[in-house]
Amino acid sequence: MSKPPVNLVRGVAFPTSSSRAVVTPLQPSVVYASPSPDALDDQYEGRAKGYTYAREGHPNADVLAQKIDQLEGVSGGIITSSGMSAITAGLLGLLSAGDHVIAGDQLYGRSLRMLKLDLPRFGITTSFVDPTDAAALAAAVTPQTKVMLLEVVSNPTLRVADMQAAQDICAKHNLILMVDNTFTTPKAYCPCDHGADVVIHSVTKLLAGHSDATLGYIAAVDPDHMRRIYDTSVTMGFTPSPFDCWLAERGLYSFDLRYDRCQSTASDMAEALARHPKVSRVLYPTRSDHPDHNRAVTLLGGQGSHIVSFELDASGVANPRDLSNAFVQAADAIAFAPTLGDIGTTLSHPASSSHRALSVQERAELGMTETFFRMSVGIEAPDVLIAQVIAAIDAATNP
Repeated sequence: MSKPPVNLVRGVAFPTSSSRAVVTPLQPSVVYASPSPDALDDQYEGRAKGYTYAREGHPNADVLAQKIDQLEGVSGGIITSSGMSAITAGLLGLLSAGDHVIAGDQLYGRSLRMLKLDLPRFGITTSFVDPTDAAALAAAVTPQTKVMLLEVVSNPTLRVADMQAAQDICAKHNLILMVDNTFTTPKAYCPCDHGADVVIHSVTKLLAGHSDATLGYIAAVDPDHMRRIYDTSVTMGFTPSPFDCWLAERGLYSFDLRYDRCQSTASDMAEALARHPKVSRVLYPTRSDHPDHNRAVTLLGGQGSHIVSFELDASGVANPRDLSNAFVQAADAIAFAPTLGDIGTTLSHPASSSHRALSVQERAELGMTETFFRMSVGIEAPDVLIAQVIAAIDAATNP
């Protein structure tokens, strides 16, 4: 006797339970079934909460967004597929042909590229300004200016923007102040608490913290701005992976602990590097010799964060690149990788990675030489990590 046909294709309902999962369930579904056309109308017209298609939103993205909302003190933020997609959604959602942007001159490399090369194709122009110079920010305003885009702390020279001046200028001219808070994180600075209109994160970095999830976040104070940003993100397909959202949420639980450990070690690392005779310059915001030390103390509340930049002394070296290569090779226990915010320490060399498109002179004008490095400090045992870096400098400078 033959068995009756069995429907294995979604023929069995997901089990219900009187208890709940302690861990946020991973929900990879791309589509969601509604009980009727009327019910679907209720969802789209705001009378009921529900999901339809993952490009328009999904549970794992919403959970992660709400947690970052809490950190930033805002509501209604969304998760996107990357930090750059968050910046793109913000700019394309709020700008039109003929608009003008004022941008910090040391923004993330791809942000600079989009503003310099891509947005002009759509009739949007940008002036690049030193964000530490209040007068220059004010002078850059034109009748067409719509947005000011800044990072609180620049990459990789760690200059601290004059955020109070930026806020005052934007308020005076009715500009949208958009802040990429990736470097600073909500532990050190919450832009919207200080007058910013839009806050952005590359969640990929410190918030997720493990180099295994690529995501962005963006939130706007004005609900109309947020709706335009959301619609742009959905239309452009900046959909975040549910699995990446799940991973980032898990990483977020340890964010406070990781931040404190990384910051403490970074501060000690900066002091150790400053004492080394073969290190010609150290940049760390809370050091008294940092060019923006006073602003960093006031603005960031003494939070120096996890990034240390430094320059090896190339005096008498025929080819400075040889010295850079020797240092990286000697520091083989540390990942040489163009990222930051990982749980492990990483080294970055701007001349060969983030700022390779600039000429030697252009990099020098920004304070980056051939032997300039950026270190993103991780959670390793501080004494061990510092000893590894010092030993690598010794090996490279005393071959």
